[in-house]
Amino acid sequence: MPRVCVLLFAAFAMAGGAGANAQAGASLQAEDPDAVCATCHRQIYESWKRTPMANASGPAAQGFIPGDFTYVPSGVHYRMMLDAGQLWLTYERPNAPPGRALSGKVELRYYLGSGRRGRTWIFEREGYWYEIPINWYAKKHLWDMTPNFLDTHEMPLTLPVDPGCLHCHASNVQESLPDARNHFSGLPFQGGGILCSSCHGDPSHHLAEHGEGPIVNPAKLDPVLRDSVCLECHLEGEVAVIRPGQRLSAFRPGADLFDEAVYFEDGRKAGPGGRATSQWESLLESACRRASGDRLTCTTCHDPHSSPDAEVRVSFYRSKCLACHAVLATGHHSENPDCTSCHMPREETEDIAHEQVTDHRIQIASKPFVSPVAAAALVPIGGVRPDARDEGLAWAQLALRGDRAAAERAMRLLGEAEASDPEQQSDSELHMELGFLEQINGDRVHAKAEYQRALHADSYNETAAGDLAVLDAQSGDAAAALPLWQAVFQHDPGASAAGIDLAVAQCRDVSAQAAAQTLRRVLLFAPDNDAARKFLLALTAGSQTCAKP
Repeated sequence: MPRVCVLLFAAFAMAGGAGANAQAGASLQAEDPDAVCATCHRQIYESWKRTPMANASGPAAQGFIPGDFTYVPSGVHYRMMLDAGQLWLTYERPNAPPGRALSGKVELRYYLGSGRRGRTWIFEREGYWYEIPINWYAKKHLWDMTPNFLDTHEMPLTLPVDPGCLHCHASNVQESLPDARNHFSGLPFQGGGILCSSCHGDPSHHLAEHGEGPIVNPAKLDPVLRDSVCLECHLEGEVAVIRPGQRLSAFRPGADLFDEAVYFEDGRKAGPGGRATSQWESLLESACRRASGDRLTCTTCHDPHSSPDAEVRVSFYRSKCLACHAVLATGHHSENPDCTSCHMPREETEDIAHEQVTDHRIQIASKPFVSPVAAAALVPIGGVRPDARDEGLAWAQLALRGDRAAAERAMRLLGEAEASDPEQQSDSELHMELGFLEQINGDRVHAKAEYQRALHADSYNETAAGDLAVLDAQSGDAAAALPLWQAVFQHDPGASAAGIDLAVAQCRDVSAQAAAQTLRRVLLFAPDNDAARKFLLALTAGSQTCAKP
């Protein structure tokens, strides 16, 4: 699987075409699994249904926001358009230069995002699900490219959906097929928005016993289990490492999140560090949390069942502060009742454009903030003691960002993990990262061996397969590289780079016809891929010669 999980969004995959998708959307909108909870919890149900979490996803047309937007660097004009109840994204490049013509549309099936901060939409192609290239950013009331693609000169139309990301915007997320994380055999999830069961668990026994049966009440759990319910979506960390055999999308209330993943913060950074989802890391640094310990948690200040309206927002949160600081109720900046404006200012984020994050360090404005976190690069969150494997993978993520010192430390730790535990032989991610580290160190022999071990553990590991193919090709072993690229592109047609590499190998060793066929498939999924377009044009014009016609 790819090393980096980009912030992505998705919803339902259907096999029956537009009609079946429309029917699925209508069904999702009509059915309300939470309605049964309203029988006994009507007030909570009514307020919950107005929260952003309850409205975090749904049928595309239901979340329609008019859009008419031209992205200047790429010259692509995007438009959101409703037609007969279906929502479409159209795209075109007006006055395109020679060879860069672009025009088309995709039918959008579902939206992700309540609209309070932003919203995006998703579409399906051959069972693979992708996010559209543009997002609505609500805080600044504008359309722009999706995060991480703000400087692109091509239209990115192969942004894959990830089940782990889906887990925080929908309910009952399904497991994707092993060949690609955005490939589903049926419905990627079975409930729009965050349902009651997302925080309270399976209600079947509770309902069968007329409200007397067991149900998860997060407030009554041990602190780490209580916090895990919120942190499964509201903890990001500088890096996160999924433990062997675990999937974040499989988390259920009552479990310990830190059994499934290890999160690290960067001790060299203070506070949010420019990340949109970093509130918990910041809160752990606050004097309030350190003084109160486990008593202070997310729900101390945030009611998970309701969101305060704008006109009462300041007084609502002020009351939370005064619950512990009653002595400040009078005389302390009485001209400004908004405690957060001074003690929890909003800062611009770096990982999501046009967004801000509230600084949960709860600082005293007149005093310089001193972080209690040691000034080491990576510090595990939540008192977890990572083993060599987990810490090594965390350092490897920093190495991917060009940190040479991190690469050296990752190599040492992962080598230690590989040597000390025979079971690590089945750890595809460990071997993939070791292969990458060996590769950047210039040791191609050991890099190839590690990539082969990664593929032995997981034959669908497309990153390991792609990197191994490059090494084989560079060493002159085209016969070994070609089937690797074929496998990657067959399993993931959105892997454009692998498709182009495959076409090059086919031109050299198979035929121009095979290469052209591959390039047309690349362009089916990525119609604005300039490299594929130029290569195909050269083949059809005869300016590029291949081994065979």
